[in-house]
Amino acid sequence: MSFIALVLALLIEQVRPLPDGNLLHQGVAQWHQWVRHFIHPDDQRSAWTAWSLAVVLPTVLVLLIHWLLLYVLGWFLAIVWACLVLYACLGFRQFSHHFSSIRDAISMGQYDEAAQALAQWRGVDRVTSEPTELTRQLIEHASLESHRHVFGVVFWFSMLAALGLGPTGAVFYRLNEFVARAWSNRSDDFPVSGQVDAQVSAQAWHVVDWLCVRVTALMFAIAGNFEDAVDAWRTQASRQSLSNEEVLICATSGAIGVQLGAAFQSEATNSMASDTTTASMKPQSHHLRSLVGLVWRTVVAWVALLGLMTLARLLG
Repeated sequence: MSFIALVLALLIEQVRPLPDGNLLHQGVAQWHQWVRHFIHPDDQRSAWTAWSLAVVLPTVLVLLIHWLLLYVLGWFLAIVWACLVLYACLGFRQFSHHFSSIRDAISMGQYDEAAQALAQWRGVDRVTSEPTELTRQLIEHASLESHRHVFGVVFWFSMLAALGLGPTGAVFYRLNEFVARAWSNRSDDFPVSGQVDAQVSAQAWHVVDWLCVRVTALMFAIAGNFEDAVDAWRTQASRQSLSNEEVLICATSGAIGVQLGAAFQSEATNSMASDTTTASMKPQSHHLRSLVGLVWRTVVAWVALLGLMTLARLLG
């Protein structure tokens, strides 16, 4: 049932993706903002209470609706519900639209326009228009966004659906990502000092994303250059403690044979990787095509894996 819902959601999302700033996402943003203002967390307890209302409560509501449809109205409506929830949580076309427009601008030599579009996508004030650095930042951000909008959602959906919890994993993951991102923004009502809710949401997001980002990194390695991906991951991990994002960037670097990450930009790293290995190549336009191929192969690998698991469960 979960496999059917996932395939349908991916197909529908390709044909008619949710636009940016749609009513559903606006409603989620308003709900999180209301929770934040209503509780106004200023200590650990109130911050975790706000996080629970913003993340756990909607997840439980989705679960209750799933159980109602499955055990009262029938499995067909439960599949439809799971498909709709996945459709709302997935964002394949949302991130690929930004990536494609920036890639096209780079290919036409419109680096200033590409830098402006990338800055807007990343939510920062400015991005350099130097071609190599611009391409590097685009690859890094696109790989992270593909994980957050597709592969992380699929991972959590699959894990909790296998436990009979329906599409709750997709909702739980996306809400965690949204809260961590939204609550990290400072405002007059929530100054930098003492913003406990931002710290709590960041801690929760780190735990939620820890395993699935490593699964995505492994899938990138399988879908790309496995040896270089694992080598880049292991080499950087031996030098420093990697964040979740850095783990994925390292795997992407080796998988498509491109130099990524701040550590890969250092002179020390360049001198150590000055041979002909692909990991030492500076970002170029053809690496953007390689990233697109990597993402699509990973999507196919995920669908095939879930299909085989579903078939094995049916035959067993």
